[in-house]
Amino acid sequence: MLKVTGLTAGYGELIAVRDFSFSVEKGEILALLGANGAGKSSTLLSLMGLIKQKSGTIIADSADISKLTPEARIRHGIAIVPEGRRIFPDLSVLENLIVGGHTVSKSKLDHGINTVFGYFQRLKERSGQLAGSLSGGEQQMLAIGRALISEPKLLLVDELSLGLMPKIVDECYAVLQQLNRNGTAIILVEQNTERALAVADNVCILEAGNLNFTGSIAEAQKDSRILHSFLGQE
Repeated sequence: MLKVTGLTAGYGELIAVRDFSFSVEKGEILALLGANGAGKSSTLLSLMGLIKQKSGTIIADSADISKLTPEARIRHGIAIVPEGRRIFPDLSVLENLIVGGHTVSKSKLDHGINTVFGYFQRLKERSGQLAGSLSGGEQQMLAIGRALISEPKLLLVDELSLGLMPKIVDECYAVLQQLNRNGTAIILVEQNTERALAVADNVCILEAGNLNFTGSIAEAQKDSRILHSFLGQE
């Protein structure tokens, strides 16, 4: 689904992630972990073409998307649920979903909206409500739903649980796992490492923009250095 080779990206002269190589298979959940400032969010933004990629290649579904615009990457099957949700507060719930479908046909948009409302009944009930008036959990549901409108093959999720009540986190993760069972690959950046490890198949751990560890969850959990230094476990 995705093969990244030698990815180096950043902001102006600042390098946020350096020579990072990894791959994601169809139906896989990859947890991307590390301390604050390790380069996790920057990796996701570079995959979407939202920050400058200085070198390396990004192959999505056999196509080289390294030089494509964010819109073109959406057409290649990638979508992002950004950190902080980034919903449009002055638009309604429905209008936010429509914005998420700007690359798809009217029939696909209608289907996508119905699919999202099937996942999140609260959004259906609040479809005419301004997004800025939603609770934090509802806004996260909307951010996920907006990303799903384009029916992505690969979903990038940045800090899903940050600031949310456990019950809402459970609801959002249940949707991600259902999507995954249906074949959607997911790259998950998550400050709640325990939750990420519970759902992921494989993990990459970044340290100061460099790859420190990559492997299966089972391999990570057997490595005491990884557990203590990067995952905060005893």
